Amino acid sequence: MKTITTALILITILSSSCNSEKSNEKSITQNKVEVVSIAKHIKPFKKDLPTIGLLIYDGVLITEVTATADVFSKPTKDKKQLFNVVTVAEHKNPIVAEEGLTLVADYTFEECPELEALFIPSAYDMYSQVRNEKLIGFIQDKNKETKYTVSNCAGAKLVGVSGIAKGKKIVTYIGGGKQLQVDYPDLIVQDDSSITYVEDGKFSSSNGNLASYISALNLVEKMTSKEHREFVESYLYLDRLQNWKNE
Repeated sequence: MKTITTALILITILSSSCNSEKSNEKSITQNKVEVVSIAKHIKPFKKDLPTIGLLIYDGVLITEVTATADVFSKPTKDKKQLFNVVTVAEHKNPIVAEEGLTLVADYTFEECPELEALFIPSAYDMYSQVRNEKLIGFIQDKNKETKYTVSNCAGAKLVGVSGIAKGKKIVTYIGGGKQLQVDYPDLIVQDDSSITYVEDGKFSSSNGNLASYISALNLVEKMTSKEHREFVESYLYLDRLQNWKNE
């Protein structure tokens, strides 16, 4: 009798455990569906909108990616989406930024949709990037279709090595201009000690890091209006950032 009772208890426990696992699996599945649904709602890709491409690779400076995403992902005052904002990389493997955050690209080079603008960020060590033929080839190919190509910080080196901006003005990170001019004499390198942002035709560039907001804001104004730029700046509380030392 004791054996039968023990067996019944074990069956009850196992049954309860099994039901609990099924319940958990159902809950997890529901959560996954909800997450996917929310993600699609937040960032729908609309074929009729211009697409902004953010190039990413291992060691990328995260601010130079998020600054552009911050600016171009903001809707209008009446909550209308104006742009598709996508990340593009050589592969779909996780990419680790300089700051340790992990990113996964929306598109590979081969999958990348047509871009209205391409933003080229930097890393502290650009040795691998300026020797990556696939990366350079992607920049060259996309530059043929983009209306705007933007570099931030040492992303100017990728502009230089790709040869897409010969005879154009460009600026890089503070202290990097002299070597950039030596390495890529076809560029007209500006004085990075006094110039934060420069525009020349379809090309624009900045010192990078937080100055990446300047290149993004200037371009979003060009592609929309001064009023929308001011709305984005207020949305991001940039006035608070500008005035915080005085408070």
